Amino acid sequence: MAQLEAHVEPDQVGLDSRALERVSAYLDGYVSTGRLAGWLVTLSRGPELAWVGRGGHRDREANRPVEDDTLWRLYSMTKPITSIGAMMLYEEGAFDLNDDVGQWIDELAEPRVYVSGPASDPVTMPSPEPVRVQHLLSHTSGLTYGFQYRTPVDAMYRERGYDMFWPEEKDLGEGVHDWCTLPLLFAPGTAWNYSVATDVLGRLIEIWSGQSLDDFLFERVLGPLGMNDTTWWTREDQLERLAALYVHDGQARRQDELGAVATRATRLLSGGGGLLSSAGDYQRFMSMLLGQGRLGETRLISARTLDLMASNHLPGGADLASFARDSFSEVGQSGVGFGLGFSVVLDRVANRSLVSPGTIAWGGAASTYFWVDRTEGLAVALYTQLLPSWTYPLRRDLQQLVYAALRA
Repeated sequence: MAQLEAHVEPDQVGLDSRALERVSAYLDGYVSTGRLAGWLVTLSRGPELAWVGRGGHRDREANRPVEDDTLWRLYSMTKPITSIGAMMLYEEGAFDLNDDVGQWIDELAEPRVYVSGPASDPVTMPSPEPVRVQHLLSHTSGLTYGFQYRTPVDAMYRERGYDMFWPEEKDLGEGVHDWCTLPLLFAPGTAWNYSVATDVLGRLIEIWSGQSLDDFLFERVLGPLGMNDTTWWTREDQLERLAALYVHDGQARRQDELGAVATRATRLLSGGGGLLSSAGDYQRFMSMLLGQGRLGETRLISARTLDLMASNHLPGGADLASFARDSFSEVGQSGVGFGLGFSVVLDRVANRSLVSPGTIAWGGAASTYFWVDRTEGLAVALYTQLLPSWTYPLRRDLQQLVYAALRA
């Protein structure tokens, strides 16, 4: 079993090891009261892993503890990986961020925007603006998710079979056809809305690279970083390592039907939410981000491109609190913008947090979360498997506990 071993003592890198014990006490409190089955946290400062905490069970009912090689459903923590892959192709000249996506995806050549009416008979109008690549990367495209249950456009996605479960018999191209022949929720660039945009980006990666999304990501991102545990579904020999999935029902209640999706092969590879990974693998991805696009001798992306991705791309410097629709979001919205694949902290006073401006982050639907603070040299990730992600304030509380442990 792969071990997550700290290479330095926390005190050697300006962290108070006794203060970090509060992280374990805090999360173990959730386990002891049945609100979480189990958890794992990794923390690095600079290139070295400085602290690892773990507790509870990856599968409470089978009495299997959280271990270092546990496989976790990343859900939307897949999005930054796909976005990095796309921007690698950007550096090779495959596209410009201002390019009209309709030149590659016919269904978006003449997009229409929802105006009014029910899902069964919507009133639409021609979009005044094309869907551009940068709109996909920044979730300002007007696409949406069926599971949000907010608008008639969301309902149209569900009518085509895209709720929490997606049709396993369809491939990515067919999924993109289904989404992109529906009206946009708003004109591109006029609002932020969490969506299948990164899945459409995954289809563009296939078109630009001439490879399937899984082959491209393994050959260009996962393989070079040594992320050999990261996969789209579990093999039979990995099943015991897979964490069980739980939903909030007062306490954590096991959800086997949705959890089993991670054990079945699918043709619809979701670049927005389809990957499984171990904490050790994702630590390598975060270390690459902390290393300005480089891990050891492997450089995936230039520091300049990563800086562009980590800049706020919401118009006029807006934050999510002012620019997002009443939408599912993985972060507190005040003082937080959105870049190309990540959220980015703009103002820690507005966000009422200790997090440094410029910090990039994102999370997954099952309450996983990561952030990379290049100012402080911190990379932190939380792994658990509880739906929905907003059940408890785990993410903000974890940030508070980690930054309170900084001593230098």
